[in-house]
This record gives sequence, C-alpha cells and structure tokens, in this order.
Amino acid sequence: MLVLLAIAVLVIGLVLRLNPLAVVLASAATAGFAAGLDPVELLEKFGHAFNANKYVTAVFLVIPMIGMLEDHGLQERARGVILGFRNVTLGRLLLLYMLFRQVVSAIGLTQLGGHPTMVRPMLAPMAEAAAERDDSKLSDDEVKALSAATDNIGLFFGEDIFLAIGSILLMKGILDSYGIHVEPFELSLWAIPTAIAAFLIHGFRLLMLDRHRRKAGLKSEEAAE
Repeated sequence: MLVLLAIAVLVIGLVLRLNPLAVVLASAATAGFAAGLDPVELLEKFGHAFNANKYVTAVFLVIPMIGMLEDHGLQERARGVILGFRNVTLGRLLLLYMLFRQVVSAIGLTQLGGHPTMVRPMLAPMAEAAAERDDSKLSDDEVKALSAATDNIGLFFGEDIFLAIGSILLMKGILDSYGIHVEPFELSLWAIPTAIAAFLIHGFRLLMLDRHRRKAGLKSEEAAE
C-alpha cells in the first residue's frame, strides 16, 4: 500500500504547480523506494523505461530546436517568403497546405506538420502575411485559428488512408469484437472518399474566403472614388 504514496506526491506536486517533469520523476521515485528498490535499481528502471520508449520521447527534442529557430527569425523569414509571391492569397496558401498535409498523412508521414512544429513557427506567420497584404478583415487570432483548423482537417482525414495507423487498427479491433471482420486495407480504401469530401468542403470555404475578401476590396475602392 505504500506504493500508493506516489499518487499523493503526484497530486500535491500538480496542485502546487511545480515542474511537471520533476513531479513525475519524484512520484516514480517514491513508488520505487516504497516497493523496496535501492537507488541503483531505481536508476536502472528509469534507464530501461527511457530506452524502451526513446522513439516516443525523441519527438520532444524538436521543440527546443523550433524555439531556437524562432529566436533567430524563423517567423520573420516565413512572412517574407509569402510577401514575395503576389498571387498567393490566404485561401490559396491554406488550401495548398491542406493538400500537402493530407497527401503526406495518407502515406504515414503524420509528423510532417502539426501545431508546434509547423503551424506556429511557419504556417501561421505566412497566413498572417497573406491576410495583411490582401487587407483581410480577419484578426491575427482568427488567422491562427484557421491555420490550426486546416492542419487538423488535413491530418484527421488523411491519416486514415494509411492502413497501419492506430485509428484503422482501433476500428478493426472494435469491428472484430462485434463479429464484423474487415481487413485494414478495406478500411483505408473507404477513408479515401471521406478525405476527398473533407478537402472539397474545407477548400471551398477557403476559396470563398478569398472571394469575400475581393468583394470587400472592390466595395472599398468604389467608396473611396
């Protein structure tokens, strides 16, 4: 029962808003000592757990690198790239990104994108630059939200086409439990029409955004004259 002290350490640490990593390590150490492990054995357990899950935790190494790139002007460079292309509007930019996100997700490369690694440092600044140049009435927060939503739609409806993704295996397991036997390849094939529909629907919304922006610009010019 002393092992349950680890839960108390975890709860107290989170309530006091201490460093989450330190709280988790302290909780794990409490559980290990309560179970009778000596410091060497506990360190061995930590090393084994890290080594067994290193492919899962390795992705977090990208976050400090993104922060360093942002500190050296990554967002400003991204904005400058878009300002160099006159024909790239907010809707077209997000439409192209959604197509890219769906295609790479459909072949299993779901990590080529995402909010911390792509939307915040690159896509959102590029979208803001396009919106400002087009004199869009959208606020910066609305542009960021639209960029994040586009990334979500591209990933969510694109990854199911890849038959080795977790969602396909989950659906197969649930269907098998009800006596409905379907191969993962069949599930991935049926995800293609859904992905196409999602692309067309959201793509239409993005293009209509550009159309409304053009109409608003024409009305402003007429009012000025």
